[in-house]
Amino acid sequence: MKRRTFLAGCALSSISLTAGLSLAEKRKKKPNILLIMADDMGYSDIGCYGGEIETPNLDRLAGNGLRFTQFYNAARCCPTRASLLTGLYPHQADVGHMVYRDQGKGYHGKLNKQCVTLGEVMKNSGYQTMMSGKWHVGHSEDVWPSNRGFDKFYGIHLHVDSYFKVLKGCDVYKNGRKVIKAADTPANRLHPDQEWYTTNVFTDHAIKFLDEAEKDKPFFLYAAYNAPHWPLEAPDKTIQKYRGKYMHGWEALRKDKIERMKKLGIIKENWQLSKSDAPEWESLSEDDRKNLDFRRAIYAAQIDNMDQNIGRLIKKLEEKGELENTLVLFLSDNGCSAEPERKMFGYRFRENRIENFRQWRKDSGRSSSQGMAWANVSNTPFRKYKKWTHEGGIATPLIAHWPEVIKNGGQLNHTPGHVADIMATAVDVGRGFYPKKFGGNEIKPMEGTSLKPAFDGSEIKRENPIFWEHEGNWAIREDKWKLVCDGPKGKVELYDLENDRTELSNLAEAKPDKVKELTEKWHKWAKRADVLPWPYKPQWQADI
Repeated sequence: MKRRTFLAGCALSSISLTAGLSLAEKRKKKPNILLIMADDMGYSDIGCYGGEIETPNLDRLAGNGLRFTQFYNAARCCPTRASLLTGLYPHQADVGHMVYRDQGKGYHGKLNKQCVTLGEVMKNSGYQTMMSGKWHVGHSEDVWPSNRGFDKFYGIHLHVDSYFKVLKGCDVYKNGRKVIKAADTPANRLHPDQEWYTTNVFTDHAIKFLDEAEKDKPFFLYAAYNAPHWPLEAPDKTIQKYRGKYMHGWEALRKDKIERMKKLGIIKENWQLSKSDAPEWESLSEDDRKNLDFRRAIYAAQIDNMDQNIGRLIKKLEEKGELENTLVLFLSDNGCSAEPERKMFGYRFRENRIENFRQWRKDSGRSSSQGMAWANVSNTPFRKYKKWTHEGGIATPLIAHWPEVIKNGGQLNHTPGHVADIMATAVDVGRGFYPKKFGGNEIKPMEGTSLKPAFDGSEIKRENPIFWEHEGNWAIREDKWKLVCDGPKGKVELYDLENDRTELSNLAEAKPDKVKELTEKWHKWAKRADVLPWPYKPQWQADI
């Protein structure tokens, strides 16, 4: 069958769908795609990126696959998910901020009809499409996963405020039907003998989808975990594994991590560790140190548990004989969070202590977070956090594993990339097509660049800069140069990321021409991408 070639937008001038493929390749079953997203996980939390948390399954994928060291998200949950799903910048999909109120063009708070989702594109490209987990790109029925291309869905349309409960407003859906309303002890229907824990349950249903998949038809599975987003909740056994491991404090851990990152080649030898936002560990009382150790242990356990569940998914692929021909991608939706309210030691630190842990776990919801000090550790070696457009807010790991294609396992790719690239990559890998029209609507061209060339060691050819905006924080990266600004009232900062990715040496005053050039490019993009004019007063956040 003859396929058309579609324009693929600014960064992809076009994708030729079958060019260069032999007849045998065209007849061969298309590769499966498993896309896994973590929630609020820092750049260097996992082992293969220099982290101290035990993640053997992700480490295995990295060891046999490819790690991208300069990959970026869109700084926050909803915008990143919108960009991931559509291949656009978030504002172009109308999710420039969150999904709880309509703030006008670019900020309507749900996916618009001028975009297509990975579910829609892959389904029309011959794939079975499945999703388990957190949606969070609009909660009206017209944009539910079941109505945006996913054959099967199990999860929550909004945020997930508890791991052990289903809270009000966070109802669980299977396809288009509500299956679990708010409940303190929701039933784990696939495993009635086990307690409800979202990471486990989302994996249970993802595995069920894999078991039900047609053998001779490729699948696209999107597993969107809510881990390790606060509140701090994890199985007791896994928490105990990490208790006491953080009593040496955040300064020592940051130093250990940056040294491991340099040895792994994740960062350059000459990049310096950014200044910590936290007070000196030894200045704290013994009791506070024990409680901070406990909070970090729970956070680590959340990631450890997620890794265990990723291991379950990989095992299922092996059992089905599908691992060799499956592209697995893993990333995080933003940098680690200093939420809520940028509390240094975490939410309700004075009220919720080790002694009353059972009570604050019972309260769930907004009961706890690890705090800004530990988030700074998670984002080592970078500055700032989720919501900001400095590296700590937008840098994410990206692991790619595809045994049939990625032959030299353990390699690193240092090419800058963006979450919008996932759509272009899926279309390229799946020999699919991205439409100009869909459902009677004109579709905006893709913004991303396919990462597929990197899988066999070839060069990724990115033609355009990468852009960001969230709550008035904005940035542009072009080649080695990055211009970044904290809020509309902030001063612009210019960094040479080739030599200073930790953003310590501001070159704005020394290079005014480069500042002017990048500022003009950002404003041109912001108008084109529905970022400007801001329909609301951006939340200006003081420099921290």
